[in-house]
Amino acid sequence: MSGISSKINLAGLKHSVRDIKGKTGEMVSCIVIPIEINNLFKGEKGVYLDLQGFDIKNKVNDSKDTHLVKQSLPKEKYESLTEEEKKALPILGSHILWSGGQMGDTVIIEQNEDDDLPF
Repeated sequence: MSGISSKINLAGLKHSVRDIKGKTGEMVSCIVIPIEINNLFKGEKGVYLDLQGFDIKNKVNDSKDTHLVKQSLPKEKYESLTEEEKKALPILGSHILWSGGQMGDTVIIEQNEDDDLPF
């Protein structure tokens, strides 16, 4: 059985870094990512960022990374981009293919902008 570990640069998406008051009253540094302008998919159980991994063919260093990661856009959105815009899509991170790994579950908590953070 093999596992995959990933590093995703969330700052590669359109975002804002803000300090928001946390549960203890202290300010917490947060990254705020708009859903629609980043082509995120809002489903019944969460908000999803579709990603696509590409094999790294010509490694220039001794990195363990095996794949580059870019956002996977809906077909109609991708086809509406010019070739220049397609090439300019940012690399959001990397994958490393390991042997013998496990994946964990993610919990999403929604709240209003005016609410303090739940942590």
